[in-house]
Amino acid sequence: MSARMSLRNRFWLLTALRWLPTGFIVPVVALLPLERGLTIAEYGRVAAVQGIVVLLLELPTGGFTDALGRKPVYLASAAVAVASYVTSSLAHSVLAFALAYGLAGTFRALDSGPLNSWFVDAVHDDKTIAEPAVVVARGLSGYASVLGVSIATGAVLSGAVIAWLPVDREAALTAPFVIAAVLGCVQIVAAALLMHEDRSDRHGGVLDSVRATPQTIVAGLRLMWGSRVLRALVAVEVFWGFGIVAFESFMPIRLSELFDDRDLTASVMGPVTAAAWGVSALGAAAVPFLVSRWTMTQVSVALRVLQGATVVAMGLAGGPAGLIIGFFATYAVHSAAGAIYETLLHEQVSNRNRATALSLASMAFQSSAAVGAITLGAIASGSSTGTSMVIGGVVLALAAPLFLVRDPVSAEAAGRRVDPGFADR
Repeated sequence: MSARMSLRNRFWLLTALRWLPTGFIVPVVALLPLERGLTIAEYGRVAAVQGIVVLLLELPTGGFTDALGRKPVYLASAAVAVASYVTSSLAHSVLAFALAYGLAGTFRALDSGPLNSWFVDAVHDDKTIAEPAVVVARGLSGYASVLGVSIATGAVLSGAVIAWLPVDREAALTAPFVIAAVLGCVQIVAAALLMHEDRSDRHGGVLDSVRATPQTIVAGLRLMWGSRVLRALVAVEVFWGFGIVAFESFMPIRLSELFDDRDLTASVMGPVTAAAWGVSALGAAAVPFLVSRWTMTQVSVALRVLQGATVVAMGLAGGPAGLIIGFFATYAVHSAAGAIYETLLHEQVSNRNRATALSLASMAFQSSAAVGAITLGAIASGSSTGTSMVIGGVVLALAAPLFLVRDPVSAEAAGRRVDPGFADR
């Protein structure tokens, strides 16, 4: 099977299997802890654990991925994800949910680079590809669309499971986590069969790779320090990480407040999330058209400002319909912005430090998301979730000017494989 599948199709299939479990838990990820007795502020602190763990592990795991190889680290990330889903399904206290989110943080740290780095490496290593940058951009655009469709599908099925299961509300909210764990096992098997990697230039076994990891991290940090563009791109994630909490974590909480009915919210969030990710997939599919009409810099700036405005609109919405429309508008921009951002980031690095660069960006994102979860959670408890969403949207839009940064150092002088005029294409 794997031999007959193209590289891009394998990448997209593995993407679908990676994000389908996420689709199952997205509609209930905030509702289950609240159902089991956590307050909104406690949930914010628990959710922050994930960002803190990522902050601590992101660079070591990114360097480890560059040293050892993409496939073994990707398989490990999937295994830890399964452990996180199982732990969440069993958690009934703040400490237990903190453990689940700690495992989620470990999984996200391991997961932030291997799959996409594997695809981009393979494209650049294939000497039959005349324009690898174009192939990468299209592959990542398709990745964003597949991601959206997968989460949408999972969310639809999650809502159906919650609505149809003849059990109480708590058990119904638990079921998506159990299903996600099973799907995670399928992901492990598929990755073992479909990911092929030449590891001849890696640092030997696990122990050798561990010893080589600090050197790889230092090389990645030097790369970022020497490039204003790379520093600016990593900084983008600081604003995006804070802002994403407003619409990703607080949407079901705000909808529950407007409905004043958690049962109704639990059943509605599935199809709403599915539709939002479906819209997001369409937005990602429009990326080739957008970058053919305007430069990537122009599109990136416009999308960040637009997404910030849609999140602010969500916070100001006075009813469920307005909130849901704002949610759809936010996701129409979400994956498109992410696909262009990652394309820009990949073009700043080479195979030897690609996962480390992704980890730097993810570390900035997750640590900022932790701060956002705590800060916006406190604001929601002291004021309202609407206010916290408005603040999150404003912070998200502040990332836009960072895409205007230019690097005066040429790619050749910095020892990087990149077209220095890429951002202007």
